[in-house]
Amino acid sequence: MIHEELQNLRQLTNKVTKKIEQLELENQSLRDELGGLRAEVDEKEAALEHFKNQIKISKIVNNIPVENIASAELRNRINNYIKEIDKIITYLSE
Repeated sequence: MIHEELQNLRQLTNKVTKKIEQLELENQSLRDELGGLRAEVDEKEAALEHFKNQIKISKIVNNIPVENIASAELRNRINNYIKEIDKIITYLSE
C-alpha cells in the first residue's frame, strides 16, 4: 500500500515537473516574442517621428515667401536636400 502511494506520488511529481518545464519554455517563448514586438513598435515609432519631422520641414519650406527668383531657387534646393537626406536615411536603415 505504501509502495503504491509512493509510486503514485513519483508519477505525479514527474507530471508536475514536465508541466513546469513546458510552462517555462512557453514563458520564454512569449518573452522573446514580446521583446521582438517591443522592438518593432520602437522602430515604427522612430519612423513615425521621422515622418513628422519631414512634414514639419516641408511646411517650413512651403511657408518661405516667394518674393523673387532667388527665394524660389532656395525653396527648390531645400526640397532637393530633404529628398537626398531621406534617401540617405533609407539607405542607412537597410
